[in-house]
Parts: sequence; structure tokens; C-alpha cells
Amino acid sequence: MKVKVHWIIDGVAEIDADTPEDAEKKVENELSKFMGENKHIADNLGARAIQGKAYLPGPDDKDEIIKNDD
Repeated sequence: MKVKVHWIIDGVAEIDADTPEDAEKKVENELSKFMGENKHIADNLGARAIQGKAYLPGPDDKDEIIKNDD
């Protein structure tokens, strides 16, 4: 039996950058590099897109859930 699974990966990274656009580019480059080096992930899991949006942390953002880019 063939069963389709729609999946989403959600994450938050704290990136040192001059602008939100620069932060987005850094993350996009890392994810693109990872996907290029691991084509079987896209092939086997049907990954079609990676999407993200940079923002400046606000008072509701909790430090313990933000991962550092070290």
C-alpha cells in the first residue's frame, strides 16, 4: 500500500549577521549545502522546498529555545 506523508521541519537559529537578509542567506547557504551533499534525503523523502524568514527577537522570544550558530 502506498501512503503519502506530508512533513514539515521547523527550527529557529540565532545567527550573527548585519541584516536579517544576511542571516537568511547564511541559513539558506548551509541548508542548500546540506541538501546538496545528501541528495538521498530529497529523493527518498520528496523534499521540494526549504523556506524561512528572518526576524529580530522580541520580548516573547525565550533564550532557551533559540539555538546558537557556533
